[in-house]
Amino acid sequence: MSHPSETNISGVSNTGAWAPFQFPVFRMFWLATLGSNIGTWINTTTSGWVMTDLSASPVMVSLVQVATSLPIVMFALIAGALADTVDHRRYLIVTQIWMTFTAALLAILTATGQLSAWSLLALTFALGLGTAMAMPALSAAIAELVPRNLLAQAIVLNSLSMNVSRSIGPAIGGLLLAQLGAWAAYGLNMISFIGMIVMLWYWKRLPVEPALPPERFFKALRAGLRYSWMASSFRAVLVRATAFIVFSCSVWALLPLIARHELAGNPGTYGFLLTSAGIGAVIAAIVLPRIRTHTTRGHLVFIATMIYALTTLAIAIMRNEMLLYTIMAICGAAWLTVLSSLQVAAQISVPSWVRGRALSLYIMIFFAGMTLGSLLWGWVAAHTNTPAALLISAVCAVIAAVLVRKFSLGSHEAPDLAPSGHWPHPFIAEEPDENRGPVLVTVEYEISVNRRTDFLHAMQSLKIIRRRDGAFSWGVFENLAAPGHYVEIFQVDSWLDHLRQHARITREDQRIQEAINRFHIGESAPKVSHFAGGTPVSSTRYDSTITGSTY
Repeated sequence: MSHPSETNISGVSNTGAWAPFQFPVFRMFWLATLGSNIGTWINTTTSGWVMTDLSASPVMVSLVQVATSLPIVMFALIAGALADTVDHRRYLIVTQIWMTFTAALLAILTATGQLSAWSLLALTFALGLGTAMAMPALSAAIAELVPRNLLAQAIVLNSLSMNVSRSIGPAIGGLLLAQLGAWAAYGLNMISFIGMIVMLWYWKRLPVEPALPPERFFKALRAGLRYSWMASSFRAVLVRATAFIVFSCSVWALLPLIARHELAGNPGTYGFLLTSAGIGAVIAAIVLPRIRTHTTRGHLVFIATMIYALTTLAIAIMRNEMLLYTIMAICGAAWLTVLSSLQVAAQISVPSWVRGRALSLYIMIFFAGMTLGSLLWGWVAAHTNTPAALLISAVCAVIAAVLVRKFSLGSHEAPDLAPSGHWPHPFIAEEPDENRGPVLVTVEYEISVNRRTDFLHAMQSLKIIRRRDGAFSWGVFENLAAPGHYVEIFQVDSWLDHLRQHARITREDQRIQEAINRFHIGESAPKVSHFAGGTPVSSTRYDSTITGSTY
């Protein structure tokens, strides 16, 4: 399986919502993921209900969600760095084997009556660890299964898989709990991981020889964090996701208590509440492509957050079981709308070389919000009551949504983040050792005196690009003896790091660079020079210059 072509993509496409299913490998991946997600929802439903049997404390019940989320918070960044530096297929097989054995142990302990509240939390944490290590690689793998122009549709279909499973899994989990017991539900979850292993085993992913050596683990981790911080569009996704998830997770953390105590229900009640949410999410996934043609992602997220807050209020107040099923369907539709919009925005705001690391940070922020929010609302429910906790969280969700609305998630048209390849290889006397450094690069511009202010303002965008792609210092200076003659300088750690800058420059960056170069009034293109620190291996020439480049 080779990487898809890097073509431009927008958040809205006219190629059809089901187009990714044309590709057999994506169909196989989608079906295996669906089966695994169904097993996960069966496990989630079962564990939430089993904990109400083992402990009546709202805190202990909310800790089930914490045990699921906390490993993702702790290990997602590590998993993201691995996803960008190792083979996805082999790595994912290892994670699925881990979760298979963990689910098997959970089923055995339950069947033999040896499961306690704390062992349930420990094994839930272990399953969460497997999920944490797998999620960034699974998310990044989607881009390898379809061409780039179908990536948005593939992401929506992946969200649809998660929400179809939410419609099916809780109902199956509730029925298994009522008819056979928790051990059967945990056993079925174990089988779902085996299906993923089989799919990954038959995924014939062709190795792609990298043009440059892979980054070392900690350097790759730093590069991912640096890029995520410097990319304003991706940073906006993180802010909007945090504002939503911390307050919205109260529904999922406290829903077992609503089903058991407020509705005086049974496992089936809890399962069907979750199923209703899943049905609503599926309906939303079907109609969302049409809705997205009429509004921006940011506006859609805001409206869906308001609707979600209203459903949270309704869940807190209403006690009619049949009416609550309808409310949960609307809640699930709003949940899917927010999360799929944020995920599409996250995917299209970063290039392929850093996608696993950026998505791992998104996943970490998401589950950190789930973890802290679940603890918070479990504590509030313990000190007040469950309906009061839901009411407070709904009000806070509205306030947070208003405060972060200024962080833009972009327009319909996504930036073109495919590699541009427009930087030529530096013209040098002799190729230096890749570890030689630091490397200083200078770019000389001739600017009309009356356009200096505009030029310096435009250069701030270029500063972000240089720093984001690896430069540890940057500056632009005017020659006081020749007004209008400017020198841009930036430094990277080594010659290899500078070559990585060449590989990372995107077509969107090229557009910004060309706009800046139009300020240049010299007869040729801005002059680019390279200087390397350290001791040369064989060459005695330390400086090389190239003109006609478009750095």
